[in-house]
Amino acid sequence: MIKLAVSTFVNMIYVTKPFIPPLEEYREYLDQIWDREYLTNDGPLVRELEKRLNNYLQTKHLSYVSNGTIALQIAIKALELKGEIITTPFSYVATTSSIVWEQCTPVFADIDPNSFNIDPLKIEEAITSNTSAIIATHVFGNPCDIDAIQKIATKYDLAVIYDASHCFGTNYKGSSIFRYGDVSTTSFHATKLFHTVEGGALFTENGLLNQKINYMRNFGHDGPGRFNGVGINGKNSEIHAAMGLCVLNHIDEILARRKSQSEYYAENLSGCQIQFQSLSTEVSNFNYAYFPVIFESEAITLTILNALEEKEIFSRRYFFPSLTELNYVSGSCPISDQISTKILCLPLYHTLKKEEQDLVIETIRGCLL
Repeated sequence: MIKLAVSTFVNMIYVTKPFIPPLEEYREYLDQIWDREYLTNDGPLVRELEKRLNNYLQTKHLSYVSNGTIALQIAIKALELKGEIITTPFSYVATTSSIVWEQCTPVFADIDPNSFNIDPLKIEEAITSNTSAIIATHVFGNPCDIDAIQKIATKYDLAVIYDASHCFGTNYKGSSIFRYGDVSTTSFHATKLFHTVEGGALFTENGLLNQKINYMRNFGHDGPGRFNGVGINGKNSEIHAAMGLCVLNHIDEILARRKSQSEYYAENLSGCQIQFQSLSTEVSNFNYAYFPVIFESEAITLTILNALEEKEIFSRRYFFPSLTELNYVSGSCPISDQISTKILCLPLYHTLKKEEQDLVIETIRGCLL
């Protein structure tokens, strides 16, 4: 019975699977951890991971934390934000829930129907005397209109946080997308193309702000018996850092594989009644972390979703519902509401085979043509 269950699980095609490095590579790091008997509290592997990530991404300051949600919460706290924060309704719930958790009020600005990112024109319309910041998501790794957002932020003296959870490896104007905004945050959750099983990070170009963030992620500790402000436990462990170091060894291979798979989908779904995401003209080294498609109606979307599931292929309505539907917020964003009902993210992960992609493609085409 157990073997049958495992076999059934293996044969399913999921929307994503984590990249798993060779076990012997991970064991090498585990042996170091066992020898040192040092598991957490800014250990040597955490420091090594931060250094290697900064070098790979060409970023200035990086703080590795326990997850991407904590990263957002620390960013809001470190920037001392209050009142209203303008944000996108088309993102994962953590973008909005972090604002509410930190006792600020999310104010939604609708999205561009082609990029799926927050519309800068709608941002400016939403600004009031109570606005303190903008939190924008680079949806599916596609850069926002960063220049326009920064121009608005400068004009109204607003802080900018980017939820860049989908963005590992993506560049904007030749630099890592993590270098933009007052703070950029990311997730290293197992579903991301670079992961540490659980984890996240904050990036900033501001050295003093980075120092403040590092105090905050470790209870405010400023040495033994000393504290510098209020903090929480946002640290991550040596076990998680070890996974990150292993995955980082394979990151160029991972990125190349995602690009090839995405191009295969795009080529073989062309000519169907499908809308693809429009990428920023300023993007380079796009990471192809997801493959979202928009159908003509929710009814068609659900038909295709069901047809795929009948073949044990599991896509995802990502992001659905629009965050305006949360029961602890208010606001109306018709474009986000509409897009969220018609979107599917198709299976995309390192070990996805071409014949499995063919099955996805054939099923979709069979419903549309």
